[in-house]
Amino acid sequence: MNIFIKHVLAIIFIVMSQSVMAQKAVKAEHVDSIIHISLLTCQAGQEVYSLYGHTAIHYVNVEKGIDVAINYGMFSFSKPFFILRFVFGLTDYEMGVQDYQDFCRQYAFFQRGIIEQHLNIPAEDKLLFAKAVEQNYMPENREYRYNYFYDNCTTRARDIILGRLKDQIHYKRSDHGPSFRMMIHEYNEDHPWARFGNDMLLGVQADRPTTIGEQQFLPDNLMKDFESATFALEEGIKPVVGETTIVVPDFKHEAKKEFPLRPRECFLLLLVLTIVITVIEMYSKKRMWIYDLILMTASGLAGCVLFVMIFSQHPTVRFNLQLLLLNPLPLFFIKRLVARRNDTSPDRLSAFWIVLICLFFVGSIWQTYAEGMYLLASSLLIRNIVRIK
Repeated sequence: MNIFIKHVLAIIFIVMSQSVMAQKAVKAEHVDSIIHISLLTCQAGQEVYSLYGHTAIHYVNVEKGIDVAINYGMFSFSKPFFILRFVFGLTDYEMGVQDYQDFCRQYAFFQRGIIEQHLNIPAEDKLLFAKAVEQNYMPENREYRYNYFYDNCTTRARDIILGRLKDQIHYKRSDHGPSFRMMIHEYNEDHPWARFGNDMLLGVQADRPTTIGEQQFLPDNLMKDFESATFALEEGIKPVVGETTIVVPDFKHEAKKEFPLRPRECFLLLLVLTIVITVIEMYSKKRMWIYDLILMTASGLAGCVLFVMIFSQHPTVRFNLQLLLLNPLPLFFIKRLVARRNDTSPDRLSAFWIVLICLFFVGSIWQTYAEGMYLLASSLLIRNIVRIK
């Protein structure tokens, strides 16, 4: 009798298990048929803020009539002290939701292509994504503290898409990749002055090797990683991307005409001018102190910008060895320079600047400097050597 009961219970358990599994399969099939999630990778533009491309999410819920592009890159220049807040890493970006067709038309109008990757996310994770989107879009949750390398529109899109799957994703690329600086150099080669500005502000931390997760701050990197990525499910290994389509074709852009000379060429001209003025001084036996005044004022003002970056919330700009060359200290010695304008005796203070400039050259072992900085350093070194003699 006991054996009979055990057999009956076993049969009931198997039937119920199969029923539950069947219900789950039906539910999963239903969810997959009504909810679709895609990664949208947008072509880079010609404006400085769009040089590195953009990422958004295409979210479709057939049952609720939802067909939108979710965008974590909304910001407004009209907010008070926007530039100052951006410099100090205190900029708040916002999540935005836009009609998908309007989003595509907007990028087509600005001649920026869009590639869509349809994602193989499990049904349960699609439901979690939908819930997360609703919570993120609540007025009190829309804003987030933006950080270009670590928390931007691309990393936000990745994290909300993958959710709990994030740690299960297998990427084919190595986890020891190029530095942040090297990666953005690939995108601003045709914009030398934008590159120069970036390299002036970025410090030592921008030159360290990065992990795969860190490299995905760039939209193109995330798109390429998703293309070959897989994750493990009960039914086996599954690719992250099911299908890739071109929504808006790429446009071929010619680089905008900027200032005709690169930073390197400008600083080379400055070095030549410095040598000429120094030679004239040697033959005339007169100090051309006005030229030194201009150099000290310019380098001191530039140094003020680098100095305030020490207090920025961006970790990659706080420790910048270019401060050895450009710092606010020259501004405090302008009065001394003017007072000594007719004094041809050696200025021992110049020895201090010579030491700093030499340390700047040594610092190139650990940090990549902005284009032309060695030429600028050479100009300042020559003028300080002249004043110490």
